[in-house]
Amino acid sequence: MTRPSTHAVRITHPERPLFETGFTKGDLVAYYRAVADVILPQLADRPVTRIRFPEGVGGARFFEKHTPRYAPDWLRRMSLSSNPGSSKPAKLVTYPFIDDLGGLEWMSNQSAIELHTPQWRVGPRGGIRNPDRLVIDLDPGEGAGLDECVLAARLIRERLAADDLTAWPVTSGGKGLHLYAPLTGRRTSGAAHAYVGAVAKELAAAHPDALVAEVGKEKRVGRVFIDWSQNSAARSTATPYTMRGREVPRVAAPREWEELEPGLTQLGPDEVLRRLERDGDLMARYGLAHG
Repeated sequence: MTRPSTHAVRITHPERPLFETGFTKGDLVAYYRAVADVILPQLADRPVTRIRFPEGVGGARFFEKHTPRYAPDWLRRMSLSSNPGSSKPAKLVTYPFIDDLGGLEWMSNQSAIELHTPQWRVGPRGGIRNPDRLVIDLDPGEGAGLDECVLAARLIRERLAADDLTAWPVTSGGKGLHLYAPLTGRRTSGAAHAYVGAVAKELAAAHPDALVAEVGKEKRVGRVFIDWSQNSAARSTATPYTMRGREVPRVAAPREWEELEPGLTQLGPDEVLRRLERDGDLMARYGLAHG
């Protein structure tokens, strides 16, 4: 059961459209209320970067890391390094944390459609822990799509299994696919980042017609880019169950491997809610939920 919010959040202009489909701010709030039980464990003790769309997805968007000065006092916040674990100088960022339904409602009222989080969590005394998961972002280049991502995902799944890591798929709600694998917490972010980078380069060398591990859009034509950068402690990924700010409402949605077949599509919020009612929380089943 979702931890109830003890904070009153006034939703302003719930009728304001955020997507050209007519999906409104009120609909966004309703979606996050409906998935609170499953997204709060994904957000638990992770600093949250938001992508806000004050004018809807057709207008300006901006990333927001700092907690706004006007945020309510009850919203938990913590000043953390913008590049944790690095020996290079880094500024402090006062990140917010979303602990309950009130936090979700407040963020939704700010038109924060997307919620992004790192692969690590913060301990009870504010220490940054080692990552409890790794993530691989499969990004199809021009001329490629989800079908090509499915083939890439199966290759990566087999390769990670050789190192006793179990990968689970999440359609990103954008163009591609995310793969998550639980970690024991023994690897540092630097070690996880280096490991996934080595795997990406190995697979790209073995399958040069299908995969690429180098940055550069011109290199991705007809292929899938294996992006391992989001395992860096300084980076974040679209949180499972977050909405995405695309042309139509889509969600970063956990999937089952049996679904990863030709013709796979991204899921919208209504589909995700129906699946939750039918199948429950796949992230919890996969050992990727906390809180």
